[in-house]
Amino acid sequence: MNLSDSRTAGQQGRPSAFPLARLSAAEAVFNAIRGDIHSGALAVGAKLSSEAALASQYGVSRSVIREALRSCTALGLTVTKTGRGTFVVADHVANDLVLGQFSARDLTEARPHIEVPAAGLAAERRTTEDLEILRGMMASMAAETDPEAWVTLDSSFHAAIARASGNKVFESVVADIRDALAHQSETLNMVADRQHASDVEHRLILDAIEAGSASDASAAMAGHLRAVGEALDSILGTNETAP
Repeated sequence: MNLSDSRTAGQQGRPSAFPLARLSAAEAVFNAIRGDIHSGALAVGAKLSSEAALASQYGVSRSVIREALRSCTALGLTVTKTGRGTFVVADHVANDLVLGQFSARDLTEARPHIEVPAAGLAAERRTTEDLEILRGMMASMAAETDPEAWVTLDSSFHAAIARASGNKVFESVVADIRDALAHQSETLNMVADRQHASDVEHRLILDAIEAGSASDASAAMAGHLRAVGEALDSILGTNETAP
């Protein structure tokens, strides 16, 4: 996959200003599109090239293009209209991220009340099978180089902790927000490079659950969610003043 000579989205004649080859494919496409939107090269109201055309332009798969466009939509920069295409709707990041059925603010406010106690209960109630599942997910995340696959593992890890809590309400709620968690994780990884930090934080959560310490597991989960919230704040705060 060679993105070093790619051109920015919708600008067939102008070379990209981003060092695309140094980034993941989806991150490179995302940065190129976002850069054009912020600079005005893609004005509000402009229609982006089709997924197929963008995939050909960048030399990547359509799934990579969709991943990049989902993050543009999450940031409130674009909207995709079924049968019509993707359009620029703002030249700056919105006050909140759009994550499907829920917003980033919804998740930030709700998750500590669900996942912190769930982690504590998981430390007290986890079974041998629960630990094996969590260890396997942790090992897979640490070794995963495909950002999309890592995002799936991330949301699965959180769902597995809720399941290990033995509380059906926590398990059901986390299952319901799982898609939104995946979209949020995907965007944070692209914009704030959160993947490695999340791996470290997940390890602390798992270590506490393995040790059977409810207080440590709750504290580790609270720390992880706090770091996620701070990353979201940095994205919104930094981009509110972007040109």
